[in-house]
Amino acid sequence: MPADYTTPPLPVPSPALLAELETIYRNLHANPELSMQERRTSGIAAAWLREHGYEVTEGVGGTGVVGLLRNGDGPTVLLRADMDALPIKESTGLAYASDRTGTDRFGQMTFIAHACGHDMHVVWLMGATRILAENRGAWSGTVMAVFQPGEETGQGAKAMIEDGMVKRFPKPDICLGQHVMPLSAGQVGWHIGTMLSAGDSWEVTLFGRGAHGSMPQKSVDPVVMAASAVMRLQTVVSREVAMTDSAVVTVGTLQAGTNENIIPDHALLRLNVRTFKDEVRTRVLGAVKRILEAEAEASGAPKPPAFSVLSKFPLTRNDAAATQRVVKALEQRLGSARVSEVGPATASEDFGLFGTAWNVPSVFWVVGGIDPEIYQQAETAGKVDELPVNHAPDFAPAIDPTLRTGIDTMLAAASAWLQPGSGCAA
Repeated sequence: MPADYTTPPLPVPSPALLAELETIYRNLHANPELSMQERRTSGIAAAWLREHGYEVTEGVGGTGVVGLLRNGDGPTVLLRADMDALPIKESTGLAYASDRTGTDRFGQMTFIAHACGHDMHVVWLMGATRILAENRGAWSGTVMAVFQPGEETGQGAKAMIEDGMVKRFPKPDICLGQHVMPLSAGQVGWHIGTMLSAGDSWEVTLFGRGAHGSMPQKSVDPVVMAASAVMRLQTVVSREVAMTDSAVVTVGTLQAGTNENIIPDHALLRLNVRTFKDEVRTRVLGAVKRILEAEAEASGAPKPPAFSVLSKFPLTRNDAAATQRVVKALEQRLGSARVSEVGPATASEDFGLFGTAWNVPSVFWVVGGIDPEIYQQAETAGKVDELPVNHAPDFAPAIDPTLRTGIDTMLAAASAWLQPGSGCAA
């Protein structure tokens, strides 16, 4: 940030606004929607933006919403929130917990829950867009509010871009995004360079030959094949990745058979790989494919495994100069004690695709969501690793101060680019 640069004086969210957004948050939490199915959520976001003077385009990339607030000359700032929930059964015990069910992308019935915090992301952006709209005399430039579908499956940002987003909307000077994480609520974490890992998810079908359970000699058992492959896959990280690097290989789904006395003719695996370096990603994915093919051959499978890509997330990289600019603005608004550098996280995001599509810098940071008292108790007891984390059925951020903090951070980051206004009301 230039030495003579001053951020626009945007106010903190009022108690009335926080109360209104808390009601909306509880409603969103109780009514989650799966990836690329966020019709209700996107409708709420679009109506909110229209109410506060934004030019609104719905249906971008399916259920995506883009709102533009043009307010004179100045930079264009993209603020992004993702909207989708997870195919998981919630166990938080909250009064506003979800009991919703739906059909996932594999055609299976599932419970649905906001176990990653995207409902909080939605109300963060709603709060920031309202404060920006109500204080147009304090800043000049253009705000682009992006409510994105399908982050969990890696479909949403790609779908919006393929729907002509780059040509249909103004080119931003900066793309800004944030995520609630299991840090102490009120705290904010940042990192220059690689902030989040790359993520690759595959579906693999192992083929066998079915038979009666009493005649295994007539079969090629895909259950044994799959079990052996899963165990061998655990050696990829421990034996093929250097100790100075890191990677994660997770088999999240193993499905085979329908009855205890029937040897099935195929088994299905869905697996996920996380890496921080392109060369490590190439090595790990190659090893996974090699092991699965080798297990099939060793088992005498009638044909090689079939591989399909479920999702592919790029590395999330924070531009150095832009990150320093955001950090200064965060410290100015929140105080330096609440803003800390953190290491790269093993989670993955498709947020970075927006910056890449426009060839502009992007910055992504994290906001704590664990009740500060609970976090302190866990830290004192050495049990921070036992706290609920994103994608766990018992994860849900503490509304206060998480809601207030996320609005403040989004406003602070936006103000690092928006120019101070004339001081006249819009």
